[in-house]
Order: sequence, then C-alpha cells, then structure tokens
Amino acid sequence: MFIRAYLRASTEEQDASRARASLEQFASDHNKVIASVYLENASGATADRPELLRLLKDARKGDVLLVESIDRLSRLPVEDWQKLKAAIDSKGLRIVALDLPTSHQGMQDTKGDEFTGRMLGAINSMLVEMMAAIARKDYEQRRDRQAQGIEKAKAAGKYQGRPVDADLHKRVTELLGAGLGIRATARHAGCSTTTVLRIRDLHSRVN
Repeated sequence: MFIRAYLRASTEEQDASRARASLEQFASDHNKVIASVYLENASGATADRPELLRLLKDARKGDVLLVESIDRLSRLPVEDWQKLKAAIDSKGLRIVALDLPTSHQGMQDTKGDEFTGRMLGAINSMLVEMMAAIARKDYEQRRDRQAQGIEKAKAAGKYQGRPVDADLHKRVTELLGAGLGIRATARHAGCSTTTVLRIRDLHSRVN
C-alpha cells in the first residue's frame, strides 16, 4: 500500500502545502509514511488539475488517496465529479480524508476480512458522495452570495474591488525588515509565500 497525499489550494493567497504537516502526522499516527505528495494551486471546481491527473496515473490498486477534506478533492459539478470518481475507483484507490472518520479504516489492511472491508468501503463511498455534493453546494452558494454582494455594492457606487489587508501588509513588511526569509515570514504572518513575495515587490516599487 502506498499513501499518496493530494494537497490543493483554490487561490494563490492560500498555500497548498499548509496541510502537509497534518497529513504527515495522520499517516504517522497510523504507522504509515506518505510515499508521494502531489501539490497544486487550482480551483476544486475545475477538472483541469495536472497534479491530480499525475497521481491517478502513478497510482496502483490498493493505494490510498489521502486528502485533508473531500472539498480539497472536488467541488465539481456532478457530471465531472462522477468522471473523477470513476477514474479513482478504476484505479482501485481508497479515498481517506482527515475530516471523514469512516474513511480512516482505509489506512488499514483488510485483506483478511473481505466482508468488513467491503462493508466499510460501501459506507465510505456513500459518505464521500454526500460530502462531494455538499462541497459543490457550498461553493455555488458562496459564489452566488459574492456576486449578489458585488452587484449591490456597484449599484450603490461603493464597489472598489478586493480590499487591501493593511495589517497583513504591515506585518509582512516588518518581518522582512527584521531579516526573516520568505518562508519564515509567511509562517509568522499566517499567509502564503506567494503573498509575501507580492507584498515585498509592491513595497519595493513604492519605495
């Protein structure tokens, strides 16, 4: 059994490696080691994810697809999700998500108990489907609320685009000024390295 961890962030402001420590600790708690990590910045609402496709290509029957949560794997429309789920099933992958306790059994070898393995697999498959549907609904609702908010602000003449986080900019600038590196600054400021670089470059142009 190989443990293949998939980490995804929806935007550049998020850091897809944020959950890596949690996944590694989870694997260690189950006396396992993550064999491969697939990391990318991409929306969960799009099927165009090269690293996930690479994972599927590398995978072998019985391997574990380890994710932080099901919404890291999919916020896809139902047709695209079914295609992805079929591809995962055809490879014989076990989906294990940190936020889905029933899936944790997938970290164990159930070859000696076929009945238990099949029952747990069936229950987990149903719950994975439910969580994927919930993730898609949440995505659509947030998109609708965001669009409604923007339209309302535009109608009132108050829409100015995405606001700048002045406190974050100040914190990042101070940390960089104190001599911290990019990664250390991102860790202490609670943001991604991409955000640190953007703020650094912005202030360099201003100054």
